[in-house]
This record gives sequence, structure tokens and C-alpha cells, in this order.
Amino acid sequence: MNESPIVLACEDGTLGYEHKPLLEHLTLTVRAGDYLCIVGENGSGKSTLLRSLLGLLSPLAGKIDCPAQREGRLGYLPQQTPTQRDFPATVTEVVLSGFANKHGLHFFYSAAEKSAALMNMGKLGVLELQNRCYRELSGGQQQRVLLARALCATRKLLLLDEPVTGLD
Repeated sequence: MNESPIVLACEDGTLGYEHKPLLEHLTLTVRAGDYLCIVGENGSGKSTLLRSLLGLLSPLAGKIDCPAQREGRLGYLPQQTPTQRDFPATVTEVVLSGFANKHGLHFFYSAAEKSAALMNMGKLGVLELQNRCYRELSGGQQQRVLLARALCATRKLLLLDEPVTGLD
């Protein structure tokens, strides 16, 4: 039995919008080191579940606890919207923004954060694009940049919504 710390828990959760449930009686526990993949048809509630786990959507019933989210140690890759695709910033600026939650009102990144951003860009094959404008990239390149950003944002939990969209 895995005795690692719990990073995410849902107890008898009912999730949905405007009092209309999409998911009912959901109970799950995710511990450090676990992998969980949620698969389902379009409109089946996968994104609703992620928004609820992030605290962006309150459960209609039940309880969700995500210590990593409370501690600011969660990385999230949402489905991309047309507005996000047209964001006027460099690849480096987008990736570094993953650290923004840790800064509060301080807007300068440390050398360690800059190094980690470069390392994550390298892991995802977008290092050579670091000075390019994000909106000039292909959809797959943008997706890899956003994944590098999510990796910069986390130390405990990574939530990915449609992570392979646009990737070959």
C-alpha cells in the first residue's frame, strides 16, 4: 500500500454547473508518485473535473482537497483557447510566467528559475524558439511551450487537460 503523502483527494464529489451534475459520487485519492489518467468522450466532464480539482469550480456536493493547489505547487496545462494562441510574448516570457505564482508582487526571476525554464524548454524541444513570439509558433510548438510553463509552476502535482493536442 502506498503511504506517500496525499496530493489530491475527492470524497463523494458531485461536479457540474448551475446545479446540473455531470459527475456524481466521485471518490479518489492521488498520492505523491501516482499517475492518474482520465479518459472519456467529449463533454463527459473531464475538464469540469480538472477545474474542480483546481478550485476554479466548487463541487455541488462532497469535498475536494488539493494541498498542492493551496501551497502554490501545482502546474496546470489547460485546453488552449483562441485568445491564448494569440498571446504577444516571447517563448521565454511564457515559460517563465510559470513561476509567477511564487512571486507575489515581485516581478523578477531568479537565476535558478531562469535556468529551470531553459532546462524545461530543452526537455520539450523548444529551446531554439526561446526568443520567438509565442503567437508565431505552430499549435504543437505552442503546446510544448505551455507544457514547459506548467513544469515550471509545479513541484508536487501536474494537471494536464488535452496535453497532446497538436502534437505529432
